[in-house]
Amino acid sequence: MLKKFQKHLTKKFPRLEQSNVLIACSGGLDSTVLAHLFHKLEFDFCLAHCNFNLRGKESDKDETFVKNLGSFLNCPVYATNFNTIEYAKKNGLSTQMAARDLRYAWFAKITEKHQLDYILTAHHKDDVLETLLINLTRGTGLDGLTGIPEINGNIIRPLLNFTREEIQSYAEKHEIPWREDESNSGTKYFRNKIRHLVVPVLKDLNPNFFKSFDTTLDNLQDAQSIVQAKTDDLSNKLLTKRKDGSYRIAVSEILNQKNIRFSTYALLKPFGFTNWKDISNILIAQSGKQLISKTHCLLKNREELIISDLEDTTDKTYEIPLNAKAISSPISLVLNLVPSVGEFNPTTAYIDKEKLKHNLTVRKWHKGDYFYPIGMQGKKKLSNFFKDAKLSILEKKATWLLCDGEAIVWVLGYRMDDRYKITNKTKAILEIKLVE
Repeated sequence: MLKKFQKHLTKKFPRLEQSNVLIACSGGLDSTVLAHLFHKLEFDFCLAHCNFNLRGKESDKDETFVKNLGSFLNCPVYATNFNTIEYAKKNGLSTQMAARDLRYAWFAKITEKHQLDYILTAHHKDDVLETLLINLTRGTGLDGLTGIPEINGNIIRPLLNFTREEIQSYAEKHEIPWREDESNSGTKYFRNKIRHLVVPVLKDLNPNFFKSFDTTLDNLQDAQSIVQAKTDDLSNKLLTKRKDGSYRIAVSEILNQKNIRFSTYALLKPFGFTNWKDISNILIAQSGKQLISKTHCLLKNREELIISDLEDTTDKTYEIPLNAKAISSPISLVLNLVPSVGEFNPTTAYIDKEKLKHNLTVRKWHKGDYFYPIGMQGKKKLSNFFKDAKLSILEKKATWLLCDGEAIVWVLGYRMDDRYKITNKTKAILEIKLVE
């Protein structure tokens, strides 16, 4: 297996030999063998172990085993502990998903801190099969049938070309010890049911099952590459990026596609929207309907779909230093004292500086906010002003306010407050420009 593994690395991952890598090591069969293989090939690597505290003293024994393995292989070991159960409850996740999130977030920190090039996991061919069957059972698209990617960013899975049987045979031949997780032998978890109850039947039906599986997987991946090319073309044609960072899609353009349901799914999936039913319904939903993914908000606004980041800046207030000439965060503004008023437009405001009682601040709007729109009589609630301006929910969220203490000076990009306007008594004119 060592020669086969070395040949596979040279062909698929030629950069690894000159890289510093982190091997995710649980102490189980697969990751322990992966560490031994890299040691045999004299690669530079370190081990990273997560103690999820799910198996009592056995979890601590796993951690000790990995630390001892690092000493034996003469490589650094990084270890950490998680309260996985608490994290899962707090975030509404299954224990397995919670462990996955914690694991990869920590791996990313370790690679950045120690300037490592790649994260290696010990997923193998049996894992690919099990994942495909799980996705098939739960309902999936073509993505769910194309297996686990060998390379995903800086994550590499060099054992995907090998079966569990090959890995165990290598360990036994070279008398490599490993830690056995007893939960893997039961059928409590769905994956284990697939592993112990379904896969053996498939192998029994076809002794050359993995050879057939490889052929099927290659065909599916070829089909996926064609679909991806079509999806990229569709995204380039229909997705429009705005200056505020949001994306817009005209509903009419989607409805003109031959396969409306799949086209919608393909456009929205990169933003984390993967529920087929929700995606289908958004096209016919009433204006104002929203969907939320882990990273984005999707809004049906009249005849278009608006996709924006979930970044929440609602409660943040940013102070502009006294006599500042410009700021670049959270938005770009240029401030200058000028002798006279220039051209009026939505991105420029002229205010009477002497009417300011505090340092200027920038914030998002809050419920109950009001101002005195220039050119109008009396005060107006911002919610009503936005409604009259026909702003979408996301456009409201994207709007910034320039404030003098609690008082609104300018609804940036829309309307100034009448209380700060220039008059014939004004002695100091402050020009503020919104730079887009």
